[in-house]
Amino acid sequence: MSESTGCCVQKARNTTTLSWWRLGWLGLAVVAASVAPKAHAGDRLLGTWGVSEVDGAGGGGLTPWATITGTGSSNQNGGSVFATRLRTQDGYDLQISGAAVGIKDSIELSMARWSFKLGDTVPGKAIEMNVLGAKFKVAGDAVYDQDTLMPQVAVGAQLKELAASDRDLVRSLGATGTSDIDVYATATKLWLGGLAGRNVIASGTARLTRANQFGLVGFGGSGHETHKLQLEGSLGLMLRDDLVLGAEYRMKPDNLASGGAILREDNAWDVFLAWFPCRGGSLTLAWVNLGNIVGKEDQAGLYLSAQASF
Repeated sequence: MSESTGCCVQKARNTTTLSWWRLGWLGLAVVAASVAPKAHAGDRLLGTWGVSEVDGAGGGGLTPWATITGTGSSNQNGGSVFATRLRTQDGYDLQISGAAVGIKDSIELSMARWSFKLGDTVPGKAIEMNVLGAKFKVAGDAVYDQDTLMPQVAVGAQLKELAASDRDLVRSLGATGTSDIDVYATATKLWLGGLAGRNVIASGTARLTRANQFGLVGFGGSGHETHKLQLEGSLGLMLRDDLVLGAEYRMKPDNLASGGAILREDNAWDVFLAWFPCRGGSLTLAWVNLGNIVGKEDQAGLYLSAQASF
């Protein structure tokens, strides 16, 4: 293949990927426009729709919940937009923006775009990733089923794809894929007055994934082609009706371990404080530890996320 032909093929691939994600954003915008006229200040208990998870789903900051984004109840629609930033002490800088739509408190569609600046590891370089998600409520109600231990249960999937310009880099680190699908099941329960008269919310998620560092370092690795079961959890205490203190934990597969200690992957955890000053918005401040990232140990830092909801 000639150099000019190769360039044309690469440009075509880039254009196809770009068009695909633009189409996804357009589709989500169309859905949002169609449901917005029917949405209003919903009837759900303040904050029970959660904030925006890093992959775009409604829930905690690191892990999705079974609840559906937006303030709408079972006969209403809603949605959210968010922006998140996390900077670690060694100069890694993660920025995420996204949006989600909740339909009849039963279906959630979401999108998120990641930009991860590599600091002095690769000066001037940022890895970009797009995430398209869907979540479906299948049983229970996290808030109103107080007379039973049955939680709200949902299943979901997240399609993740790296930008074309980053694919050679992650392959050089040992990843065998540059796009993949996570599937998960999650259960969430709210106990009204569950601890010293204060509300308690807990959520657990089981995820099948091949993602390295959430997908930023590709998917899979030599001898690690299958999806692995990873567990995630979130626990929050409502200090007030508008203030939630909690913690999260998210397991991550160690697919690139054959690359030595430099590519070892650790699980992630955080401690967060989420404030819901009104039904239309929230701010989340957290201390997040992502563990080892490409040879830099204990990559931790402040996480700040703002969300607008309807």
